[in-house]
Amino acid sequence: MVTFLLTLHVIVCIALIVIVLLQAGKGADAGASFGGGASQTVFGASGGRSFMSKMTTSAAFIFMLTSLSLTYFYGKPGSDSLMPDQVQAVQTQEQAPAPAAAE
Repeated sequence: MVTFLLTLHVIVCIALIVIVLLQAGKGADAGASFGGGASQTVFGASGGRSFMSKMTTSAAFIFMLTSLSLTYFYGKPGSDSLMPDQVQAVQTQEQAPAPAAAE
């Protein structure tokens, strides 16, 4: 279950990045008024603003759900760590006794 959530989380993260980068900036409408008539023709005559905003909203919602779910599963006591070898090495270093002072 956790592996599925982690995979879905990474896929949605990459999709969210791509969706945000595909959106037009605030200055795109000003460019269209000066002769850039093909500013939003990919998504039809009405433009892609509503479609892209819906995609962004849904991807962000799924991203938040997977983040909260992964936090819940990894926050339980006794749950496995993503990096068990590194955590175990740090714990053994902390438990080493301090060297005795020479008198």
